[in-house]
Amino acid sequence: MKKTFAIIFGLLFVLFAVFQYNDPDPEVWIPIYGFAAVACFMAYFGVGKWWFFVAMAVLYIVAAVYQWPPVFEGFLFSEVGMRSLNIEMAREAGGLAICAVVMAVLAVLTRRPIRA
Repeated sequence: MKKTFAIIFGLLFVLFAVFQYNDPDPEVWIPIYGFAAVACFMAYFGVGKWWFFVAMAVLYIVAAVYQWPPVFEGFLFSEVGMRSLNIEMAREAGGLAICAVVMAVLAVLTRRPIRA
């Protein structure tokens, strides 16, 4: 379960990073998704500890809250372009939230059960 989850999201985050090449600020977003991909591959290979994934999840949550737009106008997935800055900020916050959820799931899947 953990390996399948980790490889699927690791590859998705690599794809997300590649899609950022034409973003106005790729130097910010490529590393954000790149670090998430690396963390997923660490989980796949059994290198990461549960607390590392918790720390990553907290960082992504803080970044998502910070990135949240002042006025939420939706995500407008039917449009490719950016109609307003608030929509772009909501999309970016959503991407950070996806990273946070994946890191939290990896933390749970990586944590070893406590033996009684």
